[in-house]
Amino acid sequence: MANKLAELKPQIVWKHFENLCNIPRPSRHEEKAAEYVLKFAKDKKLKTKVDSFGNIVVIKPASPGKEKLTPVVLQGHLDIVPEKNSDVKHDFLKDPVDYYIDGDWVKARGTTLGADNGIGVASTLAILESDDLNLGPIEALFTLDEETGLNGAQALKPGFLESKILFNLDSEDEALYIGCAGGQNTYATYKPKMEDPPANTTAFAITIKGLRGGHSGLDINSGRGNSIKIIVRLLLELRDKYNVRLVSLNGGSKHNAIPRESFALVRVSNKNVEALQVAISNFEAMVKNEISFVEEGFLVEVKKSSSKAKVMDKKTTNNLLKGLYIVANGVQKMSMEIDGLVQTSTNLAVVETKPKGVFVTTSQRSSIESEKRDTTAMVTTVFQLTGAEVTHGDSYPGWQPDLKSVGLKVLKSEFKKKYKKEPEIKAIHAGLECGIIKERYPDMDMISFGPTIMNPHSPDEKVQISTVNKFWDLLVNSLKNVPSI
Repeated sequence: MANKLAELKPQIVWKHFENLCNIPRPSRHEEKAAEYVLKFAKDKKLKTKVDSFGNIVVIKPASPGKEKLTPVVLQGHLDIVPEKNSDVKHDFLKDPVDYYIDGDWVKARGTTLGADNGIGVASTLAILESDDLNLGPIEALFTLDEETGLNGAQALKPGFLESKILFNLDSEDEALYIGCAGGQNTYATYKPKMEDPPANTTAFAITIKGLRGGHSGLDINSGRGNSIKIIVRLLLELRDKYNVRLVSLNGGSKHNAIPRESFALVRVSNKNVEALQVAISNFEAMVKNEISFVEEGFLVEVKKSSSKAKVMDKKTTNNLLKGLYIVANGVQKMSMEIDGLVQTSTNLAVVETKPKGVFVTTSQRSSIESEKRDTTAMVTTVFQLTGAEVTHGDSYPGWQPDLKSVGLKVLKSEFKKKYKKEPEIKAIHAGLECGIIKERYPDMDMISFGPTIMNPHSPDEKVQISTVNKFWDLLVNSLKNVPSI
């Protein structure tokens, strides 16, 4: 791996991204990445501020003669989503990312790459490091814990930032983004009574795997399979045909990712063992026929287990499986105003069996606040009707588009100069920190852009090398041409 990325252009950006890849930085464990930023700033003799949450601002004065250019915030988050395939041995708290170059793409072996938002952070560090760009004043804001609920941005206080324009560097294609969805998580808890396993039964471990997963906002309209939905469908069929008893159910790992893998431990009467295996094989073939155009890697594995664990009582099992089966999942409404934009969605993200119950995590998103509340209420109602206790996470606001944005005007102009065409202007069905920052700083002008990153929040994440260079040029040229105060 050594030095391969640092040989790519622009070298100053890839150097920092390579360094970040070697720093473990999953959400809520970004300490080493923060240390890297602070040491870098100290070495460059740049002033820093750190708030009570740990968010960092690095201040770079204007180049001589550029003092009257409007100050700009460059903003990104230090954490990454720690997703990996189940057969990959990787400790996100200790191990560096095993990255590699594949043609025009940088990828990781079996884990998330961290280009979201590592490229944005690396580009910001490159701006701070470069002494020959002749730019106006820069405030570089590095937030923490974005991926688990935009918590770093939630912790920002008025007055921590002074600039009037913000460039968020956390978008994932070459468009210019002027709006984003708001969101909220809904949690359900089922509390089964555990019973001794029935006599004359055999335990089986069932695994759904090989799905693509992805970002629960950006990829929610891609037709990708949800492993929890699929395994629940299978379990209901097996329960009805063979009186299968459920021991445990687990699937997904992140609230903002489409679950790729799910696991169930069940018990079945010895007389139905062969029939169960045939039924699972038939189910696999059926689902492959339904989703193979998108999910060519889909697999169902079934293996005998030596587990002697207790089984869940039938009533709670019925409630749990029905709740997960009928709860809404996927796109709820497309935008009438912006072609191709998902307006409202919900994602069945995680199910975990623990000693105190079965815990379910879902995530609702919408660019319309009332629809977000309505979808959350529908999800809540399903879980309550099936006997679950329901709670909600903090709600975060969307970011309303402003077509008169100063940042948009500058970026459109520089894009047209460079590429002789109009840029795409979009809103994004994901939670950017812009919505929260705008709530704290209502007069701040903001826009979001970035290089092409595919499949964020999944082990298939990859960043397109050629677009990083284009992104860097657009960033530098736009900073050079912000209006004077």
